[in-house]
Amino acid sequence: MKITWLGHSGFRIAIGDQILLIDPWITGNPVFPAGREAEAIAGATAILLTHGHGDHASDAPRLAGLTGAMIHAGHELAEYIEIVKGARAQGFGRGGTIRLGDVSVSMVPASHSASIDWTGSPAIPAGGEAGFMIAGEGHMIYLSGDTGIMADMGWMGEYYKPDIGILACGGHYTMDIDGAAWAARRFFDFKTVIPCHYRTFGLLAQSADGLAAALPGIDVRRPDVMETIEI
Repeated sequence: MKITWLGHSGFRIAIGDQILLIDPWITGNPVFPAGREAEAIAGATAILLTHGHGDHASDAPRLAGLTGAMIHAGHELAEYIEIVKGARAQGFGRGGTIRLGDVSVSMVPASHSASIDWTGSPAIPAGGEAGFMIAGEGHMIYLSGDTGIMADMGWMGEYYKPDIGILACGGHYTMDIDGAAWAARRFFDFKTVIPCHYRTFGLLAQSADGLAAALPGIDVRRPDVMETIEI
């Protein structure tokens, strides 16, 4: 498995026979390096969106057109993308699971908000926010999406048993470093943790060193943008 951080909450995950782009915000992303989009999206087989905010979803229709990848998102967001933006999209809901070749993706709860705020007009309601449990190659990845700490993390950890956590930790809009570390210890048994939704803006935490310090015994990876780690 190869996981590449695209900055902010964006990831490229090569797992099984799939190359997944998750919340691939490139245009306007202040930490994404110029000239590396083609590398980031090459071979993509599917695009997964946790919610409708522009720093997660606004580039998805364009990237779907470039790659031919289907977009998978909550029902309302998928309908908007398909009908208004003209990109191929499939909706599913929390508790639902889709099969993508050798990989399965289950949508799980998050606690945030989920409007489409990238149209140049007032925000449009777009269903609910979510995270994903991604199973493949003998691993289960929990990608938290934008979220605060939730009691739902208890059953999610027990039911899905993820060994890899990709956790929002920048604070202000999501869990902060301390909250993400507490949730990881309290609800999950991760072997590997990768931080996200930090460093992008001044309002967010600029370092995840505190996350590593708070999770002794867990392999906390802190890749640079466009750095690939193998698990």
